[in-house]
Order: sequence, then structure tokens, then C-alpha cells
Amino acid sequence: VQLVESGGGLVQAGGSLRLSCAASGFTSDNYIIGWFRQAPGKEREGVATIAPGGGTNYGDSVKGRFTISRDNAKSTVYLLMNNLQPEDTAVYYCKGGNNYWGQGTQVTVSS
Repeated sequence: VQLVESGGGLVQAGGSLRLSCAASGFTSDNYIIGWFRQAPGKEREGVATIAPGGGTNYGDSVKGRFTISRDNAKSTVYLLMNNLQPEDTAVYYCKGGNNYWGQGTQVTVSS
């Protein structure tokens, strides 16, 4: 079982990034997949989740700016992040299946 995040990087405030979470080793389209993030010195927080049927939920701090989606044919979940702000700087992780976590991808937003 593996979850692999990609797409992180350095972006200026107001910019956009799209993160990907590629799943393998389990039938990811049967599970809720979530994106979480952890900034230095802070607890890990939920960003967004997407259910097998496509229902979504977002953390208050990202509503209206981030969009989660999934492509079941590719076993991949995406997180489109628009209007990024310095406070969005964190390591972003995806989680799915029976509590499987990816290794994380760094997102850094400069002011």
C-alpha cells in the first residue's frame, strides 16, 4: 500500500499549486481520501476530504480557495490551491484507506 504526494514547491502569495496523491495497493476509490497539513511548530490539521461518491468537505481556512477532486481511473486525488498565502506554508499529506499516510510534500508560500 502506498500513497505518494507530489506537486509541492515554492510559490509567491496569490499563486496556485496543484497537489497530487497517487494511491496504489488498495482500491482507493472505495475510501474517503483526505489532505492534511502541518506547519512547523503546529499540529497537523485537516484541509479537505473527498468521499467515494465525490462529496467534499473543507477546513474553514481554505474554503473558497482550495478544491479537492479525484480521478478514480488514475487512483489519484488532487488538491488545487488558489490564492495561496504565507500561512498556507506547510508539509501537505494525504491519507486514505485504513489510515495510510503519504510521505508529504512541502508547500512554501513567500510574501
